[in-house]
Amino acid sequence: MNRSNSPVYGVIAVPVEKIRANEYNPNRVAPPEMKLLYDSIKEDGYTMPIVCYYHEKDGMYEIVDGFHRYSVMMQYPDIYEREGGMLPVSVINKPIEDRMASTIRHNRARGSHNIDLMSTIVAELVEMGKSNDWISKHLGMDLDEIVRLKQVTGLADLFKDEEFSKSWE
Repeated sequence: MNRSNSPVYGVIAVPVEKIRANEYNPNRVAPPEMKLLYDSIKEDGYTMPIVCYYHEKDGMYEIVDGFHRYSVMMQYPDIYEREGGMLPVSVINKPIEDRMASTIRHNRARGSHNIDLMSTIVAELVEMGKSNDWISKHLGMDLDEIVRLKQVTGLADLFKDEEFSKSWE
C-alpha cells in the first residue's frame, strides 16, 4: 500500500467542538479502563489519532474510531487545557456502511461490544442490502455469529432472503 493511501500520514489538529460521536458504536468501556485511558493520555499524551469522517455540509467531524479518547478530553479539563482543545484526527472518506464496518473492525481488534447494539448494526446493514458474506468479510464475523445477532433483533425480515434446509419436509 502506498503511504499516501493511509490516512494516518495526514493527521490534522481539530478543535474538539468540531467533533461528534457517531450513532452506531457498540463499544463500551468500563470505568476502570476509562480511568486507565485517562492516565495513559495524561502521562503519554495522545499517541493515536481519532479516526473521523468529515461532513462538508455542517463542517463537523464524525468519529469512526476513538470515541473514548475523545471522551477523555471532554470529561477532563486538565487534558482539554493541555491539548488546547485540539484532537489529532485522521480523516477517512467512506460511505456510511463502510464507516460502520471500520468502527466494528477497530473495536473488535481491541475491545468488547454491546450485543444489542451489534444486533442493531447487523440489522441496519441487512436493511441496506448487505449480504451475510459482506457482513462477515467487513465486520470480521463468522456466519454463526451473524445469525445469532439477527436472532437477537427478532426481525423476521432479516432472514427473508435466506436459504433454509428442506430436511424437515
